[in-house]
Amino acid sequence: MRIFIGIDLDEEIRGRIARFLEGVSGFAPEARWVRPESLHLTLKFIGEQKPEQVADIIQKLRQVQSSTCEIRFAGYGFFPTARAPRVFWIGIHAEPTLAELATKIDAAVGELGVLREEREFSPHLTLARAVGRSGDPKRRKGDGPNSTFALLQKRLAAMGELEFGTMTADKFILYQSQLSPAGSKYTKLERFAMQPAESH
Repeated sequence: MRIFIGIDLDEEIRGRIARFLEGVSGFAPEARWVRPESLHLTLKFIGEQKPEQVADIIQKLRQVQSSTCEIRFAGYGFFPTARAPRVFWIGIHAEPTLAELATKIDAAVGELGVLREEREFSPHLTLARAVGRSGDPKRRKGDGPNSTFALLQKRLAAMGELEFGTMTADKFILYQSQLSPAGSKYTKLERFAMQPAESH
């Protein structure tokens, strides 16, 4: 099964983003837009694993300790660049705890042979992809100026700063991802609690 580890969104923030998507998705009708109920913040994509490997991964993740952290959703951008956009995303601003959690998860599953991340953790929330193109943030062969998001970019420039609110992440989740023509379907397999941050 295809699995990944992520953080779910508060319903209030999901609702704000859903309303935003209703307002702007028509400006890039050819793009593949993420369904609001599928929105999540990815901490680590693992990929295909056998059921017994998934059980081992769950055991490892239970040992990962992290405190809760504040996450703010604001701003936007395009991968790999605004001139050659393949992916439209919302910015995520978080305390260092979030990057530390991603590093701990990477190290924990790395002990089971899962490939370690080469890139530094750079959280974002993918909202849309150009059809038939990769969601990889890095430049790829064939990337070049395209018009998929041109109208959307004009519209966004006129809107000013995007702000969707702040939430406290208190757990991370192991998800199963099932691909289908209608888009990916995500199932929560296991939840892992984060400790309340100690107040100073």
